[in-house]
Amino acid sequence: MLDINWLNTFVTLSRLEHFGKTASELHMTQPNVSLHIKQLEQTTRVKLIERSPFRLTQAGQRLLRSAQHTLQELQICQADLNAINDLYQGTLSIAASDIISRLLLIKPFQSFKQEFPGIDLSLFNTTSTQAAALVKSAKADLGFVIAQKESQPLHFTELRQVHWCALGNGLTDWQQRAQTGTPHHNGDELTLILLGHDTRTRDLIDLALPSLNLPKYRVMEVGSVDAQIDWAEAGFGIAIVPAFSLHPKLNLTSTITPLPDFPTTSLGYIVRQNQVLSRAIKQLLHWVSEEISNSQHGSGGSRV
Repeated sequence: MLDINWLNTFVTLSRLEHFGKTASELHMTQPNVSLHIKQLEQTTRVKLIERSPFRLTQAGQRLLRSAQHTLQELQICQADLNAINDLYQGTLSIAASDIISRLLLIKPFQSFKQEFPGIDLSLFNTTSTQAAALVKSAKADLGFVIAQKESQPLHFTELRQVHWCALGNGLTDWQQRAQTGTPHHNGDELTLILLGHDTRTRDLIDLALPSLNLPKYRVMEVGSVDAQIDWAEAGFGIAIVPAFSLHPKLNLTSTITPLPDFPTTSLGYIVRQNQVLSRAIKQLLHWVSEEISNSQHGSGGSRV
């Protein structure tokens, strides 16, 4: 009978390809890592790895696929059992981007800690694409994302529509130059301040940029929406950001230009299809919905 701990060690070693790093990640000694692999090979009666240089044998590659699936299913099963038992102790893992977590989750998290003091909240600060992967693998119980397409094995629920705006001075002037064919001096180009290509938001923005009808422009890539706003406020260019991200920024001095020709997208949450939701998760989602409603009313609904 294969031991789950052996399989977990084997999967981790296959990913890290190093016995010492595997021992460190699993909080084990290196001899114990070697012992787990030896016991696994003795039980399966096949050689699973070559050590110098490290590689999986054909049998090892086959076992890896099954082991990964088995461990994931067990993790999903444990999450569902926790939900069925209305978990009041343990950890609730949430995956969300930086802008979503800070604008929409802080107050709901405060309410959650008061209502469920025995449950620790673990936040994965990540992109929407990575959040989907974490929920799919059951490493996160819940994910908040932008522009999630409905896909197996995830279920997406929309919480609000996302509209876009440009933050920064001079956008209209540049658009008029393009319409009239007014030449610009060498080096005198508009700078667009955008997120990096590793984000789902950037994919949406790139598709919509032609609607701005701009002349030649350069792109400045940054790592967060807050950085976009800060650089635009400092006069380095025009930031294309979700309109709701500007609601808490009460002291902005740069021009805010709505972008109605940009396609709207959805902000919402994802769970695994057929996932059992605990009372704690349902209550957290209720508080998040309230926070979204309050933010929409506070901005008069004009930016969202």
